[in-house]
Amino acid sequence: MARIKRPKMLIGWREIVAFPEWGIPGLKAKIDSGAKTSALHVFEPEVFERDGKRFVRFQIHPLQNSDLVSLPCEAELVERRKVTNSGGQSQRRYVVRTVIELAGRHWPIELTLTNRDKMKYRMLLGRSAMSGELLVDPQLSYQCGKKNVRELYLTHAEIDA
Repeated sequence: MARIKRPKMLIGWREIVAFPEWGIPGLKAKIDSGAKTSALHVFEPEVFERDGKRFVRFQIHPLQNSDLVSLPCEAELVERRKVTNSGGQSQRRYVVRTVIELAGRHWPIELTLTNRDKMKYRMLLGRSAMSGELLVDPQLSYQCGKKNVRELYLTHAEIDA
């Protein structure tokens, strides 16, 4: 999906984002203009081949501090990349592309898959994903609406049942 020229949206230091290609209706994301690449908390990543292309399947716990909901996902593997975290530690991570949704707007992003169990937010939205789309005011929070993410998954589970 190509990026469309449009006015940049003003967001706060944390927002609710969705990943429609993966069936993820929402999760809390910390907005971090100091991080170049976005990072998503996943577990059990597994690389496999399909039609001559490499993919990675993984599980996501979209709720903070909870493993109540586990969502299986998969994406084409872009590469493995060395990433240095805020603590100065380097790690090789899987890199994938998907479409992010924020306040009804959609655009493609690249993100790394990692274990963020010890971090407060399951998603870190880095500056590469924000470029051309977003402006951040660190004094603001949930500018795009504060949904109850837990209710999204209860409703989501009831619909699927």
